[in-house]
Amino acid sequence: MNLYRLLQQRLEAGRPVRVGLIGAGKFGSMFLSQVPTTPGLQVAMIADLSPDRARTACRGVGWDAARIEATRFTDDAADLFAAPEIEVVVEATGHAPAGLSHARQAIAAGKHIVMVNVEADVLAGPLLAREAEAAGVVYSLAYGDQPALICEMVDWARACGFRVIAAGKGTKYMPEYHASTPETVWGYYGLTAEQARIGGMNPQMFNSFLDGTKSGIEMAAVANATGLTPPPDGLAFPPCGTHELADVLRFGNAGALHHAGQVEVISSVHRDGSPVQNDLRWGVFVAFEAPNDYAVRCFQEYGVVTDPSGRISALYRPFHLIGLELNVSVLSAALRREPTGAPTGFRGDVVSTAKRDLRAGEVLDGEGGACVWGKLFPAADSLRLGGLPIGLANRVPLVRDVKAGQPVTWADVRIDATDDAVRIRRAMEAAFPA
Repeated sequence: MNLYRLLQQRLEAGRPVRVGLIGAGKFGSMFLSQVPTTPGLQVAMIADLSPDRARTACRGVGWDAARIEATRFTDDAADLFAAPEIEVVVEATGHAPAGLSHARQAIAAGKHIVMVNVEADVLAGPLLAREAEAAGVVYSLAYGDQPALICEMVDWARACGFRVIAAGKGTKYMPEYHASTPETVWGYYGLTAEQARIGGMNPQMFNSFLDGTKSGIEMAAVANATGLTPPPDGLAFPPCGTHELADVLRFGNAGALHHAGQVEVISSVHRDGSPVQNDLRWGVFVAFEAPNDYAVRCFQEYGVVTDPSGRISALYRPFHLIGLELNVSVLSAALRREPTGAPTGFRGDVVSTAKRDLRAGEVLDGEGGACVWGKLFPAADSLRLGGLPIGLANRVPLVRDVKAGQPVTWADVRIDATDDAVRIRRAMEAAFPA
């Protein structure tokens, strides 16, 4: 990839890659921890609602006093967009409406944007990527997070001449998790509420990983970036170990894969709760097909694990390093002007789905809350039913009842049509009729 070599050329020329970070939470802190050991990369500014908390985060990841002193801290992201020295902006707030605003401001200011905020990407990423291209800057998914790693594996397979059968990630899944709330989440993780509190764990955030929302969001991002498509009835979460990827992820394998060329998430536990052997809970995968009989013979000759036909195989990566790998996106944008994955169309959407019978007058509490979870839909189906995107399901009141398991629609809620995030989403829908 030669990114490090290109970075050293910039360092030798006295032109380090200067970055502005928005949000010094867990992902942002992991990124910050790698900066002191990456010569030629500088974080010049950090925007956070609490600059003092951001300074504490820097100290916590090993920054010395001199580096902290040389960094500008602010509580206003607009300061960062106005700074001429900033070349790449990293959006790591995790708040979808804020992410949309920050991305647009960065693009307008002529800065590359690395979108850790996958919630914002799924809400209106195709439009943001188009706007970035028109402005001559890069809009990129965040390397280290699973969607960008999956995009890389899909690109590898296609560049080699293989047809991609499926791509996705692993997680721990049971059907009852869809109804989990911040009040019940710790029992599923095997923790007490006190243990979680001592560990500084946010119950709503952790619940979004458990209840299926985060899986839907990440697979929508992959679909929009790669051209792979969601299954029509939502993710199946088939139990599957790494040794059986090629066998399970075959087109027509009921309960596992609906069609060739789809995104899917595999479970690390069977439906009875027993563990899957060689699970891929933290990893990513791509399943691909040999294009001809000669390639099939090569698979046999070189010990490639396949399905019984000998034609389908799979590669996987057992884990991802989250923010510790983010440098790859930052440097790719700055040095090669290339994203590590970016939406090219509107193929997958994540629709708010009732966790229980909801009543008119209730106020939805967003991703990972007690009211709704995010279900992956083909974008065309989401538009057809008028599904409410999960990224807009926070602090909006219901105007009519919604039964458990049913999608919440735009017509079911009272929403401010003048809100910036709503307007950007509606503009994306108009620009990308699925």
